[in-house]
Amino acid sequence: MLTGADLLAKVKDLGDASKSDLVRACGYVSHKKDGSERLNFTAFYEALLNAKGVELGGGVRSGKGGRKLSFSTRVQFNGNLMVGKAYTAQLGLQPGDEFEIKLGRKQIQLLPLGAAEEDDE
Repeated sequence: MLTGADLLAKVKDLGDASKSDLVRACGYVSHKKDGSERLNFTAFYEALLNAKGVELGGGVRSGKGGRKLSFSTRVQFNGNLMVGKAYTAQLGLQPGDEFEIKLGRKQIQLLPLGAAEEDDE
């Protein structure tokens, strides 16, 4: 994904291209499980604004409400413990990423699969 001056230059070079073509050419594309592509317009527009010097909000924010992340959660009524999209996005996690769960005394650690073997070496 292009950012900064590279992004601005590419958009300028493409001139009258459609919005979809701009997003695709600048690398703001992800692929679904079925192989089809998803154009990430929001990420593209945010990167474009940042490249032009427009900063949206300050600090770490969640997506829709604009609130600061609280870095806390609670066990839901059904026993699930949820980590929201804003947190996974901040860590760059993608659907399908796998983790090993390590339990301690009233704590849970999520380690990317393969990280435990690397730490043991």
